[in-house]
Formats: sequence, C-alpha cells, structure tokens
Amino acid sequence: MWYVITDEPMRILKANTVVAITDGAPHRIEKLREEWTAEDKIKENLDNVAKDILYKTLDKITFSKIKMYKTAKEIWEKLIHLCEGNKQTKENKFSVVVQKFDNIEIKIGESMHEYDERISGIMNELNALGKVYSNKEVALKVFRGLPKE
Repeated sequence: MWYVITDEPMRILKANTVVAITDGAPHRIEKLREEWTAEDKIKENLDNVAKDILYKTLDKITFSKIKMYKTAKEIWEKLIHLCEGNKQTKENKFSVVVQKFDNIEIKIGESMHEYDERISGIMNELNALGKVYSNKEVALKVFRGLPKE
C-alpha cells in the first residue's frame, strides 16, 4: 500500500519470452487483463484502496483541493505541499511559532488551565517543526509569562 502512495500505482507485468534476456534479467511487458491472477487483481486495485483511505481522512475543503488528482501518489504529494508547504513556508511557520513562544504571557482573565493549554499547543507546533526546548527552558518561559502578583 505504501509503495503506491509514495511511488506509483503497481503495473502488472510478465516476462517477455519473445525478447532475449539481457544482463540476466528478462525484459518485462504489461500482462493482458485476461492473464491476471487473483493476486494481480489485488495489486492493481491497491491504488484505489489507497485513494479511498486518503479521501476518508480529509475534510471537505481539503478534499476539494485534491479530488482532481488521479493516483494516490499525486494526492499524497499535493497533501504534503498543502500541509507542509515549501522551504520558505516552513521557515515562516517556524519563525511565527518561535515568536509566539518567546512572547507568551498569561492573558487577563485567563485561567492557569487555559494558559497551560496554550503553551502545550505552541510546544506541539514547535516539536512538529523540529524545535525542542528543554523542560527548564519551558518552565522559565511559563513563569516569566505570569504576572508578578
């Protein structure tokens, strides 16, 4: 399954007995559908299964952005681009999240539970982008974000 998502749909091939063997490997050609075995049919359908799994995990907005792609590989590549972006997008996301962490303070009327959830969300974003702070750094930032009283 992962092969069809990351590489391409499987092609059902057979050895070409008409062409001479070169370098010890037989020349391969597409099998006719009438020659397919039960295993060949399963392999050929893996791209459809992979597309179905990807479709079922998406919300309507994201689905509308990828529905025109024909293979699971094309869908996967578009999803990577949509979710991760290019190098510059990743750098911008990283800068924004680091700035959020650096400037975090408890808001007026915000409970400690809400403040903790906000910090956890920022930490999760940073971890996803590859930035890991030590517990000491996080604790210092949390305490500095609290009002003096």
